[in-house]
Amino acid sequence: MRATDREQAILSEAIRFFAEHGFDGQTRELAKRMGITHSAIYRHFPSKEALIERVYEQVYLSRWQPGWAPLIKDRSQSLEARLDQFYREYVAKVFDHDWVRIFVFSGLRSFDITGRYLDIVRREVIEPACAELRRELGLPDVAQLPLIERETEMFWGLHGRIFYIAIRRFVYQTATPSDLGDIVGDAVRGFFIGARQISSELVKVNDHRSG
Repeated sequence: MRATDREQAILSEAIRFFAEHGFDGQTRELAKRMGITHSAIYRHFPSKEALIERVYEQVYLSRWQPGWAPLIKDRSQSLEARLDQFYREYVAKVFDHDWVRIFVFSGLRSFDITGRYLDIVRREVIEPACAELRRELGLPDVAQLPLIERETEMFWGLHGRIFYIAIRRFVYQTATPSDLGDIVGDAVRGFFIGARQISSELVKVNDHRSG
């Protein structure tokens, strides 16, 4: 096997291994599972941390679509329509056994895959969506009046509601709908029923305090 092929084989098996056992799983066990020597892993990955970093790149960064950030800011359609499209595409990309379980295991250990990934979500989805909602409502933009936690937490609530379906499916292993299109649509539509009013109230209170 060529070195590049062997490296990819180790990486692919490591993804499955960590998804099953978490990051407490030992690379010696991974090598045994693959039928290779322990040193063979370290010829391609100098440390367990380096292997986990490649898992992060393969599982998380490769699935994040470059068009998602521009979509959130695309004012040719309503913010509700943008988020509906984003979450339908997001679900199709990340609702995967290995993705979800590695994400959860990382959050329980010191490997900061979860924190780094959520920082991307915050930067490219949550905060821009807050700013776009203000614009739709004719409220002060974030340059005039910075976002407050209660605004961002509304959008994290929507994100969490949708992602919890994946937790139920791949962590709790309970039944979830096979077709999530309408479920996502309901979540986004329901969110906006309350978010418009709440956001207006929060910004007015924040503006009053800042003044």
